[in-house]
Parts: sequence; C-alpha cells; structure tokens
Amino acid sequence: MTEYAADLIILEPEKVDVPPAELGEGPCWDAETQSLYWVDIPAARVHRLSPAGVHSSWDVGRPVGAVVPRASGGLVVAAGNAFLSLDPLTGTVSELAAAPGQDGTRMNDGKCDRAGRFYAGTMAEDESPGRGSFYRLDPDRRVTEIYTGIGISNGIGWSPDDRLMYYTDSLDYRVDVLDYDPATGQMGQRRPFAHLGSGGLMPDGLAVDSEGGVWVAVWGGSVVQRYDSDSRLTGVVRVPAANVTSCAFGGPELDQLYITSAAGPGRFSGALFSCDCGVRGLPTFSYGG
Repeated sequence: MTEYAADLIILEPEKVDVPPAELGEGPCWDAETQSLYWVDIPAARVHRLSPAGVHSSWDVGRPVGAVVPRASGGLVVAAGNAFLSLDPLTGTVSELAAAPGQDGTRMNDGKCDRAGRFYAGTMAEDESPGRGSFYRLDPDRRVTEIYTGIGISNGIGWSPDDRLMYYTDSLDYRVDVLDYDPATGQMGQRRPFAHLGSGGLMPDGLAVDSEGGVWVAVWGGSVVQRYDSDSRLTGVVRVPAANVTSCAFGGPELDQLYITSAAGPGRFSGALFSCDCGVRGLPTFSYGG
C-alpha cells in the first residue's frame, strides 16, 4: 500500500449495496430525481440507485461509457461510437448523433458543462495508444471532434467558476487543465495539472468540488486522490478495490462522493462505494438538447 504524508486527509468509503460491475464507470447524480446513475461498460448497462435505495438497470445494446440526464427528459448516453437517448420509463433507446471513430474504438468517459454541451471521448477496445478522439455534442445535436490521437479519453470536469476545464488522457499519465469559455465552449491549450502513475497505474475519472479541489480516481491504485487548485495533493480515499474508475458528488447536499470500480484485485472489486468527504461537490449538468 502506498505511504502518504502524515498531514494528508485519509478517508475510508463504505460499500453500497448494489450488484458489482465488470467495469463500473461514469457515476452522475441527477438532482431532479435524487438518483445516482452509473454504467457497466462491457455489459452495455446503465444503472440507477433511487432515493429509496432501489436498484434498476437498462441494456442500451452497445458498450456504454457515460450517462447524463437530459433537460427535456430521460437520459443521454455515450455508447459505441454514438450518442444515444434512453427513456428509463420504457427502456427505449434511439440514436441522437453519430461520433464516427476508428474501427475497434468505443466511447469512454463523458460529462456536460453548465450550458448543456456533452463532452465524451473514445479509446481503442484493445487500449492501443493514439486511436481515440474527444468529441462535443452540442444541444443542436451537432458533433465536433476536438482532439484526435487520444489514448484513453477519461476524466472531465470544470472549476467552480467554469473558467477551467480538466481533462485526462490516461495513457499520458496526467490530468490536464485548460482555459474554458463557458459562453462559447472555446477551449485553450492543454497544460499539465497533475502527473500521476506509470505502467498499469494511471489516472481515470474525476470530479471537482466546490472549493476547486479535483478528485481523481486512480486505476490500479486502490485510491481516489484529491488535488487542490494549485495541484497539491491534499487528501486520499482508500478504496478496497484496485481498479478505481471514477467518482461523482451526490446526495441531497452534494456532500457524498460516489466511487465506481472494476473487476480485479481487491476485496470488493467492481463495487460501488460512497464516502462523506467533508466538502460539497459541484452539480451534474444535463444535456441541453
């Protein structure tokens, strides 16, 4: 187990009573229904945990990397090489827009900004480098390819004032930060925010809190690490699963950090976890189309 400095805040999460995933990913909190959504990528399933603790799921027919609420109702998922709508009342799935990528690639992580733009990226199914892309789905359903040559497109988030965007290509072993114009979606140049990992240990999904702290899930590391806005490591959540995939703030006060994981080493590999972090997170934004 990694040793951390004595002044770091060390937290321990609790396991949530839901079925384990093969590759859990993309948690997001829907404030309107007070529900948590997440995905199991190879199972092609979107999962929900209701306020009453009831678990339900839907098959979308393609490997699904991310799910977000939709402003007009229902959900939008990034799956296969497309953006799909999902009606959780009927289970109906339909394609909103294609995001043509290279053969053998699939959608991975994704998230919406405050204006309702849905950002999501792809990766090679065999994890070979340089074959992924990063896309933006605007509310008018127009798809724009932003980056090519991506290894594993992963964590996305914004600072509390929406002026900074965080983005992770896991095979670069770092989280990047870039200037962001929330009015137009214009993005500046990527620059390193936090270097992290090597070999099979790498940064995965992320969440940003109301103080500007960036919580990064570490694949292969059994932890979520919090960095302050100046890139200093300030806290660690120790997770009893090696392959920690992503995290999101939820709960009525947005003070619970939900953490997804994948199969692999660890007593509760593939489980969903929650943790009271002592800080509130930022809300999940819906797709605007």
